[in-house]
Amino acid sequence: MRPTPANLLRVLVPIKRCVDYAVKIRVNPSQTGIDTNVKHSMNPFDEIAVEEALRLRERHKDLIKSIKVLTIGPPKSQETLRTALAMGADEAIHVETPADAPHGEPLGIAKAIAAVIAREKDGVDIVIMGKQAIDGDEGQTGQMVAGLMGWGQATFASSVTVNEGGTLNVNTEIDGGAEEVKVRMPAVITTDLRLNTPRYASLPNIMKAKKKPLTKVTPEELGVDLKPILETIKVTEPPKRVGGGKVENVDELVAKLKEAGIV
Repeated sequence: MRPTPANLLRVLVPIKRCVDYAVKIRVNPSQTGIDTNVKHSMNPFDEIAVEEALRLRERHKDLIKSIKVLTIGPPKSQETLRTALAMGADEAIHVETPADAPHGEPLGIAKAIAAVIAREKDGVDIVIMGKQAIDGDEGQTGQMVAGLMGWGQATFASSVTVNEGGTLNVNTEIDGGAEEVKVRMPAVITTDLRLNTPRYASLPNIMKAKKKPLTKVTPEELGVDLKPILETIKVTEPPKRVGGGKVENVDELVAKLKEAGIV
């Protein structure tokens, strides 16, 4: 049976603006965090999530109705949304926070995503998001969204298949291999590195992205408090690495290790 417009799937992809993965991270002078006055870009795992949403639509043209991207962050985060729109997403939602607002924590971000889902008139069937952000590396937000919504979840996805019966088959990365799980929609999927390689946005699509809908909303309008509940006391760089030394044989290596108190 072919799906009708009423039961076509709606995909939401939360994305984050992070310090670019190629930038060498430095601690700021006050030691309260990292220096953010550097190049930023979309979190790489979220790029994979956007790409997978687009590929799902390409593979299942009769099943996917729309792809919306969502970000929670300062005004400059709009650039990240435009990148996702240029890749091929249909619409964007920006939960705008002040430029000087502290870094959001997983629970607050998850509550904001859940509140956005609740506001969507046509509903959301699949949330696809990166398994973690490369700045905080907590890897908790996707699971928290699933918990708050009472939805199924498939984390660390390396392949995703949409079934017409309202379920998803997802290969997930586990220690030493992979397992295939079936999850009923609505569901949350978090993406791993092996899932795909994101496409580049073409110049014509970058121009088209400027005309695609972008809705702004505040945390207050969502009824969400993004104030951190944890306080960072101090951030310091790891100790500088020192050069190694050469040994002539195994006995000398063991002696050196004993000298260092390692064995």
